[in-house]
Amino acid sequence: MPEDELENGGISRKNFITAVGLGAVALPTAVTALAASPAEARTKPGTTGRLLTPTPKCTDGDSSATHSQMEGPYFKPNSPERGSIVDGPGTALTLTGVVYSLSCKPVAHALLDFWQADNNGDYDNYTFKFRGHQYTDAQGRYALTTIVPGLYPGRTRHIHVKAQAPGQRILTTQLYFPGEPRNGQDSLYDPSLLIKITGNRIAKTATFDFVLQVR
Repeated sequence: MPEDELENGGISRKNFITAVGLGAVALPTAVTALAASPAEARTKPGTTGRLLTPTPKCTDGDSSATHSQMEGPYFKPNSPERGSIVDGPGTALTLTGVVYSLSCKPVAHALLDFWQADNNGDYDNYTFKFRGHQYTDAQGRYALTTIVPGLYPGRTRHIHVKAQAPGQRILTTQLYFPGEPRNGQDSLYDPSLLIKITGNRIAKTATFDFVLQVR
């Protein structure tokens, strides 16, 4: 039997988890003792401009971790805990997904801290507009309500995120949008970090699954 199938169903663990989670995602609000606070969500910047492989697929025992990227100059600790970070006009974007371990097991209560530019490409450095953190539910699922970020000068369109399994190392990375003209000009752009997106000019939906190195 192929390694990416369960013993009793012929369906991959990832697909089973995703199918179970097709309904509304109920995200927990309590913070466990093992989960890091947003203030701890910092890592040393690291960059890569080389062409990388497509987005890793989470399979049983045959996964690679989501690629890390630089933090950038606009991260702020202690963002509010919330599933919606909308603080201004723009094209509505709902981003959902699952946080997995390298063995393709969902990571419950993983911290996800998001920040991005507004519709004009500006970052709010004084308050917490378009900033917020949340925790995955028992099936490792998250749901973020935001807008499509504007274009920051010199960069392609992107969303920043820090992801951390309870008590584990922090992954700092960025998510990118397919079909953007600036993707090929941005030295930080990584095709393995592309979200899958559908929708129109008014509202869009997207998915991205994180794979973390969990001990």
